Amino acid sequence: MRNIKLTIEYQGKNFNGWQKQPNKLNIQGEIERAIGLITGEEIELIGSGRTDAGVHSLGQVANFKTNSNLPIEKFALAINSKLKKSIVIKKAEEVSEKFHSRYSVHSKKYRYIINNSQTGTAIYRELEYQFPRQLDVEKMQKAAQYFEGKHDFSAFKASGTSSKNSIRKIFKAEVFQKEEKIYIELTGSGFLYNMVRIIAGTLLDVGIGKIEPKEIPEIIESKDRKKAGKTLPAVGLYLVEVTY
Repeated sequence: MRNIKLTIEYQGKNFNGWQKQPNKLNIQGEIERAIGLITGEEIELIGSGRTDAGVHSLGQVANFKTNSNLPIEKFALAINSKLKKSIVIKKAEEVSEKFHSRYSVHSKKYRYIINNSQTGTAIYRELEYQFPRQLDVEKMQKAAQYFEGKHDFSAFKASGTSSKNSIRKIFKAEVFQKEEKIYIELTGSGFLYNMVRIIAGTLLDVGIGKIEPKEIPEIIESKDRKKAGKTLPAVGLYLVEVTY
């Protein structure tokens, strides 16, 4: 039995998220279907974690077990030939039997993209969140630093979160601007349901002056969801990479 690790890119717009669900288009199910056509097996694809409906990925990781003798260098091309164009297997690798996409994760990096122009864009409108009011990037940068470290992120999780433990560690939190686009990047050990989108919404409130950077520690300490910013739309969110 071989253990195959996939690195996957997808445009989340038309999918109901990563997780397999009956009667709903999802990424996990589509890739499992494609692998089944290639190998003739019914396989279970294990992802590094779920992404919500509309969220994109530049580097989702998943693994599956197979008895197929297909050479490893042909796996990616073969699976891609059976997939929708909005999903691409970037790389296929044979890994040790112990490797598990979810349990072996060291860190994940997410990126949220805000288009801060007044007009927005026709080409990239499904790939970023457009916010026309000018944002104070310097203040957002100061505020982002407070998210670094180990904290209880109860104030930054959506209702309905299944995880009982809200403590997570963020290794790096950055905000930077390139022309009209503002990028929020968070690298951490793991993230709660909608946590990145809520942090992005809170930093947006900092950018418009609704929240001061120095208030962030108080919001974290409060564990009160109502004190943090709104949940920004999925359209601007990317899973950039997963490290092991």
